Order: sequence, then C-alpha cells, then structure tokens
Amino acid sequence: MLTDYLLKMTLKGNNDYTNKDTRIKVGYLASIVGLIINILLSIIKLSIGLLISSVSVIADAINNLSDTASSIITIVGFNLSAKPADKEHPYGHGRLEYIAALMVAFMVILVGFQFIQTSYDRIVNPVPVKFELFSFIILIISIGSKVWLSAFNKNLGDKINSAGLKATAQDALGDVMTTSVVVLSIVLGQFTTLPIDGIVGIIVSLLIMYNGYNLVKDTISPLIGEAPDEDLIKNIYEDVGSYDYITGSHDLLIHTYGAGKTMATIDVEFPAEVDVIEIHDVIDQMEREVGEKYDLTLVVHMDPLGPESKERFKLRQEIKKIIKKEPIVKSMHDFQILEDDKKEIIEFHVVVDGNLLNKEDTDDSIKESMEGIIEEKCIGMKCNIIVDIEYKNR
Repeated sequence: MLTDYLLKMTLKGNNDYTNKDTRIKVGYLASIVGLIINILLSIIKLSIGLLISSVSVIADAINNLSDTASSIITIVGFNLSAKPADKEHPYGHGRLEYIAALMVAFMVILVGFQFIQTSYDRIVNPVPVKFELFSFIILIISIGSKVWLSAFNKNLGDKINSAGLKATAQDALGDVMTTSVVVLSIVLGQFTTLPIDGIVGIIVSLLIMYNGYNLVKDTISPLIGEAPDEDLIKNIYEDVGSYDYITGSHDLLIHTYGAGKTMATIDVEFPAEVDVIEIHDVIDQMEREVGEKYDLTLVVHMDPLGPESKERFKLRQEIKKIIKKEPIVKSMHDFQILEDDKKEIIEFHVVVDGNLLNKEDTDDSIKESMEGIIEEKCIGMKCNIIVDIEYKNR
C-alpha cells in the first residue's frame, strides 16, 4: 500500500497519532502529496482544455488549481493549530485548523460561481469540442488519481482526527464526479450540435459549489461548538460512577478546542461524612484516569450530600415521580429544602433532553410549567427549579 509506505517514510516508526508532532507530520504529508497531484492535474487538464477547446475541461483544471491552494492553506492551518497556548489563547490554537478548512470551502464556492458565468457564455456562443484519444485517456487516468487521493486523505484524516483532511478528502471525491461528467460531455459532444460543453460546464460549476457548501456546513459546526457524542457522555458517566464513594454525577460539560484539545467538567456526589483528604485522592485519580482514557482534561466538582430525614427522602421521591412523567426530563439533582420568611421552598435542578424540545420551549416556559405542577401537588410549598438543558450528538 502506497499510503502505508509514505506514512512509514514520514513517521519513521512513531505511530502515535495523538502526538502533536505526529499530527503535524501527517498533515504535511497529506498536503504535499495533494499539492503535487493537483499541480500536475491542473497543468495537464488546462493543456487538454485549450487543445480541444473545452470550457468544461478548463473549469475542471481551475478546480484542481484551487485544490492546490487548498493544500497550501492546510499546511498553514496545521502549522498554526500546533502553536502552544498563550496569554491571549489559553486553550491553544486548535480551531485554526477548522478556519483553514473553512477558507478552502469558500474558495471552492467562488471557483464554482465564476465558471457558471464562463459556461453560460459558451452556451450562448458555442465552440465545437475536438476529440483527442490521448487526451481522453489522460482524463480517465486523472479520475483514478483523484479516487486514490480522496481515499488517502480520508485515511490520514481518520488517523489523526483532522477536520481539514476529511474536508479535503470530500473535495477530492467531488472532483471525481466532476471530471467524470466532463469526460461524458466530450463523448456526447461528438454526436450532437447542442452546446453540451457549456451545459456540462454549468453542471460542473454547480457540483463544485455544492461540494463547497457541504464543506462549509461540516466545518462551521465544530468551529461553533458541536454537541458531544452520546456514547462519550454515557461512557464518562459510567466510568465516574465506578469510583469509591461516588453515589451520583451530573452537569457533564464537554468543550473541544481542536483535535486533542478537549476539556470536560462534571459534578460528582458523595456522602458528606467521607474524609475530605480521602475523597480528594479519589477525585484526583478519577481526573487523571478518565482524562487519559478519553484524551481530555477532566475537572471534577465535589458535591457532598448531607444526611437525609425520612420526611425529606419521601418528599424527594414524590417529586421525582411527578417530574419523571414528563418525557423531556432525564434526571434531577441537588435537591434541597430552604426556608424563606418561615416558608419552605423546594429547590432542585432538572436535566432536560434538548433533542426532544420544541422550538417554542424555553428555560422559563419549562420552569414555570414544572413548578406549577409540583406546587399544585405539594400544597403550601413554593418550588424553585433550575433547568439544565442537555444536547447530544446522536
């Protein structure tokens, strides 16, 4: 396998793809290979396009030229994203990789738009496309080279979890479709007087723009901040609950600042009578082990639970049954009874499944609805609910 050989030559046996230096080397390898292939393809296709007077082939050549610029941007993106944290950017520069991928996407869209105009001119003023067997064969070979380049970038992107390389792989796959349509137009153009070249040029341009749109969509999502994976959330909760003294956990928050730069915070509950030093040692161990397992920085907030009277336990269980009838409710925590002007106030947090909410649902509307239900059941008591909305990437 050529990919394995290139990785072996580049990494020299260091296959730890979570390592920053390894990620940079893999990123450079992908960019340099893409740079070489796209420069060769753009020169070859431009020559063929001029030789046979085909605007669709020339458009395809310019598309490959934009991919050359994409490779350069990817190299710059990997270099910038690897910069260490500083005073202005305490969480590092990992998201610069997403910005580089976003620049690639907008460049692809711009190229597609420009060649819609060029292709329209060819429809209005058609020019016969010549058929050259050698040129036709070269275009077929170029399709194969793009198929390999797409698989190459996808393979490397998966290994180092790079949004930029995955975007480049998708772009290369789009180029396969583009060149295939161009080759088909050359064949059809020999049997009709219709301006096939210009029509296909517009189709190619629209495909280029659509591919660029998909790249924008896939890149903006992690740049803004995606919901964490549902399996990751489930596994972290399970692992945290396996440690000594931990009776429950909640409020897991996960933030990603680029590949290999993820931070998570979580609240853990434990009996208040446990020795502070002892539970602190358990928390330290938890932060270290769970963090290493999922390649993230874990920060744990200790949430001690005091002794509970029979009356308080009965009330908490009653309220739990009431709110669990709501399909959007996942759990409740931090239950306590406060006194204000000799009046008891029930206060607790409710975790709501954000994926089940309607557009009109808000924190306030959920809070008011649940408080009304509970106050109706628990006559004479006020209720204060803190709503925590939890979203998951399913």
